[in-house]
Amino acid sequence: MKKLRANMDRYFDKLDHRWRELPLRKQHKYTLYFFVGYLLLTVAVIGKVMYDTSKSGNDMVIEHIENPVLKKNESPARLQDTLSTILKNQIYERK
Repeated sequence: MKKLRANMDRYFDKLDHRWRELPLRKQHKYTLYFFVGYLLLTVAVIGKVMYDTSKSGNDMVIEHIENPVLKKNESPARLQDTLSTILKNQIYERK
Protein backbone atom coordinates (compact mmCIF):
# COMPACT_ATOMS: atom_id res chain seq x y z
CA MET A 1 0.00 0.00 0.00
CA LYS A 2 2.89 2.33 0.75
CA LYS A 3 4.36 1.61 -2.68
CA LEU A 4 1.05 2.51 -4.35
CA ARG A 5 0.87 5.72 -2.36
CA ALA A 6 4.46 6.61 -3.29
CA ASN A 7 3.78 5.93 -6.99
CA MET A 8 0.67 8.10 -6.90
CA ASP A 9 2.53 10.92 -5.17
CA ARG A 10 5.29 10.75 -7.77
CA TYR A 11 2.75 10.75 -10.62
CA PHE A 12 0.90 13.78 -9.23
CA ASP A 13 4.18 15.60 -8.65
CA LYS A 14 5.07 15.03 -12.33
CA LEU A 15 1.68 16.34 -13.41
CA ASP A 16 2.05 19.39 -11.20
CA HIS A 17 5.52 20.04 -12.58
CA ARG A 18 4.28 19.75 -16.17
CA TRP A 19 1.37 22.11 -15.40
CA ARG A 20 3.71 24.71 -13.90
CA GLU A 21 5.99 24.50 -16.95
CA LEU A 22 3.14 25.54 -19.25
CA PRO A 23 3.00 29.23 -20.17
CA LEU A 24 0.53 31.22 -18.10
CA ARG A 25 -1.62 32.03 -21.14
CA LYS A 26 -2.01 28.31 -21.93
CA GLN A 27 -2.89 27.55 -18.31
CA HIS A 28 -5.64 30.16 -18.47
CA LYS A 29 -6.90 28.75 -21.76
CA TYR A 30 -7.07 25.17 -20.41
CA THR A 31 -8.78 26.36 -17.24
CA LEU A 32 -11.33 28.26 -19.30
CA TYR A 33 -12.00 25.20 -21.51
CA PHE A 34 -12.55 22.98 -18.48
CA PHE A 35 -14.85 25.55 -16.90
CA VAL A 36 -16.91 25.92 -20.10
CA GLY A 37 -17.18 22.13 -20.39
CA TYR A 38 -18.32 21.89 -16.78
CA LEU A 39 -20.82 24.70 -17.32
CA LEU A 40 -22.27 23.00 -20.43
CA LEU A 41 -22.58 19.70 -18.57
CA THR A 42 -24.33 21.43 -15.67
CA VAL A 43 -26.78 23.21 -17.99
CA ALA A 44 -27.50 19.94 -19.80
CA VAL A 45 -28.24 18.10 -16.53
CA ILE A 46 -30.46 20.90 -15.21
CA GLY A 47 -32.28 21.04 -18.54
CA LYS A 48 -32.85 17.27 -18.50
CA VAL A 49 -34.20 17.42 -14.95
CA MET A 50 -36.53 20.29 -15.86
CA TYR A 51 -37.70 18.44 -18.97
CA ASP A 52 -38.38 15.23 -17.06
CA THR A 53 -40.27 16.98 -14.26
CA SER A 54 -42.38 19.07 -16.63
CA LYS A 55 -43.72 16.01 -18.46
CA SER A 56 -47.31 15.20 -17.63
CA GLY A 57 -48.06 11.86 -16.04
CA ASN A 58 -45.11 11.90 -13.66
CA ASP A 59 -47.15 11.12 -10.58
CA MET A 60 -45.56 9.48 -7.61
CA VAL A 61 -47.57 6.59 -6.26
CA ILE A 62 -47.11 5.95 -2.57
CA GLU A 63 -48.27 2.56 -1.38
CA HIS A 64 -47.91 0.50 1.75
CA ILE A 65 -44.77 -1.65 1.79
CA GLU A 66 -45.56 -5.32 2.20
CA ASN A 67 -43.24 -7.92 3.61
CA PRO A 68 -42.41 -10.37 0.77
CA VAL A 69 -42.09 -13.25 3.23
CA LEU A 70 -45.61 -12.74 4.52
CA LYS A 71 -46.93 -12.26 0.99
CA LYS A 72 -46.54 -16.00 0.37
CA ASN A 73 -49.29 -18.26 1.63
CA GLU A 74 -46.99 -20.31 3.82
CA SER A 75 -47.35 -20.63 7.54
CA PRO A 76 -44.45 -19.75 9.85
CA ALA A 77 -44.41 -23.35 11.14
CA ARG A 78 -43.63 -24.62 7.64
CA LEU A 79 -40.79 -22.12 7.32
CA GLN A 80 -39.31 -23.28 10.62
CA ASP A 81 -39.58 -26.91 9.53
CA THR A 82 -37.76 -26.10 6.30
CA LEU A 83 -35.00 -24.35 8.19
CA SER A 84 -34.56 -27.20 10.63
CA THR A 85 -34.50 -29.71 7.74
CA ILE A 86 -31.79 -27.71 5.98
CA LEU A 87 -29.72 -27.51 9.15
CA LYS A 88 -30.12 -31.23 9.83
CA ASN A 89 -29.09 -32.05 6.28
CA GLN A 90 -25.99 -29.90 6.65
CA ILE A 91 -25.09 -31.47 9.97
CA TYR A 92 -25.55 -35.04 8.78
CA GLU A 93 -24.33 -34.28 5.21
CA ARG A 94 -27.49 -35.43 3.50
CA LYS A 95 -28.68 -34.26 0.12
